[in-house]
Amino acid sequence: MMQMQAPTDVVMIRPHHFRSNPETQGDNAFQTTSAGNVSAAARAEFDRVVDQLRAHGISVQVFDDDSTHTPDSVFPNNWFSTHAGGHVAVYPMYAENRRRERRWDVIDLLKRDYRVQDVIDYSGLEHDGLALEGTGAMVLDHIGRLAFVARSHRADPVLLERFCTHFNFEPIAFDAVDGAGRPVYHTNVLMAVGTRFAMVGLEMITDPERRATVQRRLEETGRDVIALSAHQIAEFAGNAIELTGKDGAILALSARARAALSADQVARIETHARLLPLSIPTLETAGGSVRCMIAGLHLSRRPRKGV
Repeated sequence: MMQMQAPTDVVMIRPHHFRSNPETQGDNAFQTTSAGNVSAAARAEFDRVVDQLRAHGISVQVFDDDSTHTPDSVFPNNWFSTHAGGHVAVYPMYAENRRRERRWDVIDLLKRDYRVQDVIDYSGLEHDGLALEGTGAMVLDHIGRLAFVARSHRADPVLLERFCTHFNFEPIAFDAVDGAGRPVYHTNVLMAVGTRFAMVGLEMITDPERRATVQRRLEETGRDVIALSAHQIAEFAGNAIELTGKDGAILALSARARAALSADQVARIETHARLLPLSIPTLETAGGSVRCMIAGLHLSRRPRKGV
């Protein structure tokens, strides 16, 4: 069951021309403007993350992005997701320059090395003004078959219903705002769902009934629900992902996020997963953190030839 929620294999995109994306600054309150040329620092941070994940037994499929037109390509979880049974989804993106991040060599590798039954491509709906930015817009409970979604123009409700019908999830949508009253742009900065625990910025969900529903539905699957404050969310504490390493469950999150957690929260998490803090201060200026960098592969590997 652990690997159902916490994959052992991931895809990551190494950026060669990283910078803060001007097209997404309008609605991403987590984003700050990069000072000067930060591409080398971003690439070094990325490579250290890959090395640390591999040292813990995570299989990382790395693709290089040499384009100067895709400043957010280091965050691939927004344009595709994978699902047990061999299913892949490709998503429509809100910002025009983010649409260029989709690359079919990634999908081709999945078809070659993993059992892929079908690929459902929603990206053409961009031409109708619709966006559903993958596991940024949706935080998926693969065990309870729940799709948690903070409402925004990056998560179209009609497309959400269509995805949930195709992939057998129940949508749980809610409104969430930060301390300044701005809508949360991506659900995965607000919450992380592991196998036996979840971390959620409950106080940022505006409607008390929906807040209670989110907590109850997570607890119904036996999860320990750890409430995060708005300040901790602003430090990317919600933008974490559980993975299955060689020694069991790990929670990958940024060093900044780890520093924002209380001793009690750390103790509760460590009953379920080992924390793996990763230092990515340059990459976080783009408004995303460790979870955004990692596209988990919920697919079965094909047997290697000759084995």
